[in-house]
Amino acid sequence: MKRTVILGAGGFAREVLDILLAQNAVSKQYGILGFIDENPAMKGRILNGYPVLGGFDWFASKDQGAIHAACGIGSPLQRKKVVTKAEDMGLQFCNVIHPTAVLTPFVSLGVGVVITAGTILTNQILVGSHVHINLDVTIGHDCVIEDFCTIAPGVHISGNVKLGTGVSVGTGAVVVQGVSIGSWSIIGAGAVVIKDIPERVTAVGVPARVVKENEP
Repeated sequence: MKRTVILGAGGFAREVLDILLAQNAVSKQYGILGFIDENPAMKGRILNGYPVLGGFDWFASKDQGAIHAACGIGSPLQRKKVVTKAEDMGLQFCNVIHPTAVLTPFVSLGVGVVITAGTILTNQILVGSHVHINLDVTIGHDCVIEDFCTIAPGVHISGNVKLGTGVSVGTGAVVVQGVSIGSWSIIGAGAVVIKDIPERVTAVGVPARVVKENEP
């Protein structure tokens, strides 16, 4: 069994725990140790039966190379910061995939990927590292989802779509076939993306239109 911690202790971190428990119910893979969170007020709390162990200082007396991590932080930018710190310490990341998710053999995954219940990925799909794909998402053929993307619940992505690094797609959004969304851009909830979106912007509406530029 992989000795595993969850980075973060918020709502999505508890959903990551749900997936680990669902995977263990099918085939016991994970020895779940608890949550890691830098907020001192969280230390010692019990969340859904598992403790908040403390911050990254908890690893000081541990063999970091023997511990696996799953990141439960929803924000792409904050996730990148935490993952970078964890990797610098030598932690290994595991892919956390709910048993009800449907992935064909023609889906390629990086490391640290989280895929929640009810998701469908078809074929010739490339998913980078530390990507979060939430409840009931569908992703069509020949898509590229780069590192640190977050795809919120109920999103539908058609074929031949590319999401650049750190893209966040809001709940219920639709991305039509062949569209590219630039790195670190945000797509609002319910938006319908029918044309390319540049890097580092926020786009909302039907059809989606750019409403502001995001800070670097």
